[in-house]
Amino acid sequence: MSKSLTYADAGLNLETYAETVSQIQPLLARTQDKLRVLPPPFPGRKGGKGSGGFASLFDLDPNAWLFRRKYKHPVLVSCTDGVGSKLKIARMMNKFDTVGIDLVAMSVNDLICTGGEPLIFLDYLAMPCDDPELTRNLLQGISDGCIAANCSFVGGETAILPDFYAPGDFDMAGFCTGVVERDRIIDGRWIQAGDAVLGLASSGLHSNGYSLVRKIVFDIAKLSVDAEIPVLRTRLGSALLEPTRIYVRAVRKVIEHYPVKKRVIRGLAHITGGGLIDNLARILPDGKRAILKRSRWPTPAIFPWLQSLGNIAPAEMDRVFNNGIGFAVVCSPHFATSIIEQFESQNVPAWKIGDIVDGETGVEIHASSCE
Repeated sequence: MSKSLTYADAGLNLETYAETVSQIQPLLARTQDKLRVLPPPFPGRKGGKGSGGFASLFDLDPNAWLFRRKYKHPVLVSCTDGVGSKLKIARMMNKFDTVGIDLVAMSVNDLICTGGEPLIFLDYLAMPCDDPELTRNLLQGISDGCIAANCSFVGGETAILPDFYAPGDFDMAGFCTGVVERDRIIDGRWIQAGDAVLGLASSGLHSNGYSLVRKIVFDIAKLSVDAEIPVLRTRLGSALLEPTRIYVRAVRKVIEHYPVKKRVIRGLAHITGGGLIDNLARILPDGKRAILKRSRWPTPAIFPWLQSLGNIAPAEMDRVFNNGIGFAVVCSPHFATSIIEQFESQNVPAWKIGDIVDGETGVEIHASSCE
């Protein structure tokens, strides 16, 4: 008589899965607002014993008046993103506790471009087999990112797909929901000629352009992740794994500093794939053009190093990478200096990198301040 098959024979051990779910609950709990994330059931990852219900519960107004006092006409904001092929660098380095920060950052940095407040975050993790240690490390990063973003990590899903992913492969996706007062939505409509464009420093590559990066450093230059790169003052892998900066606390503090009627903050842009050229253009109204001066901000060493190593044209660099600016703020010129000082007081370097003028909608970057 043939052996009775089990789920484990197909690649998924339910007992290991349940144990993994149980072990990661503290990583969620440390991020959660105890008044707003509701037990029971304890919101957790779907699947496994003691993982809670089928969905998470979040109370918008636990004090029955704070939310209504803050939001008269609340609008939900939602977004999703992934980490991309930066995950391959994590695998090569066998270091998985930072890409979860990237996962959170890519969504929450998008969400705050509306002027919104991130509330809850969920993830989707897919891998070919049960790997409790990998799962814990990945969720450690997500937990750290949610704390940095003041956002509750309320649950997620782990999918074990042995015939879909090759051994060693995995993927992640993140989902964030927030809220914004309708009258305080920031969408660029109030941008006008004469406004200042401020740039907030990136922490490095963030999570974009890694297909090109990997081709440059591994295929063309034949480098290893352990290679010491003097100009970067670290190993290659460490430079490539530097987590994406999370701008939530700093940006929201600046937004809250100004009354909505003054419309001091006119537009916000997360600089991801497409660089300043594409992402800043997304918030410009018709007939407004951003003129940026490259000399006004320092370019981190990793960008010219990659450009030289791969013989990449400047225009291509501008369309693929953030080149040192991870977030842009368009504001009233009269408040630009004060806003820069506020960001720097929160340890986010900032510069006035350009101006808004009348003209064809778009962005141009001049090589020097003399152009």
